[in-house]
Amino acid sequence: MSITLVIIAVTVAVSLAALNNRALFENLLFEPFVIHERRDWFRFLSHGFVHGSVMHLAVNMYVLWMFGSAVEEALAQLTGRDPLAPYLALYLGGIVLSSIPGYYKHRHDPGYRAVGASGATSAVVFSYILLHPDSKLMLIFLPIPMAAWIFGGLYLAYEWYMSKRGRDGIAHDAHYFGALYGIAFTAMLGPHVVSDFFNSVGF
Repeated sequence: MSITLVIIAVTVAVSLAALNNRALFENLLFEPFVIHERRDWFRFLSHGFVHGSVMHLAVNMYVLWMFGSAVEEALAQLTGRDPLAPYLALYLGGIVLSSIPGYYKHRHDPGYRAVGASGATSAVVFSYILLHPDSKLMLIFLPIPMAAWIFGGLYLAYEWYMSKRGRDGIAHDAHYFGALYGIAFTAMLGPHVVSDFFNSVGF
């Protein structure tokens, strides 16, 4: 079975359980103040398997389903071995590492909380973009096909701007740093993909 489908199944199961069990939800979410005070380090990972609503869950899992299998195949070709370990490192690392800036920004703020796999899905999407820069992507609310590398540039600019603008209920810093992690991780696995990327986009 696809690693992506296993992750989706686990995430759906945990998210639905947490949505129906407030105590479980509270114990798994990302809460920098609580992590800082109680040393609940597991929350850096556990929050990626919990979502704030069924729609939030559906969007993240749809994005993962759209890009995950292609990234699995690309990582297998890139490493010449089973993609399980590198793909899990990409996905789980995306959850954890994309949360670190938010932790340091909000560790003294008892009101800040976050959930969701957006950091991980951003890592997977940007791994795909680095590997397939000429493929066509489009936003759900802006159905205009564009090259993946252009989409990626616009996405990074937007998330950086929104993360600086202030709180709006969305963890833009997790999206931004998850994307950067996906690029960096994929480039470390196969440094030639960076030159291949620039050759593809004509730079």
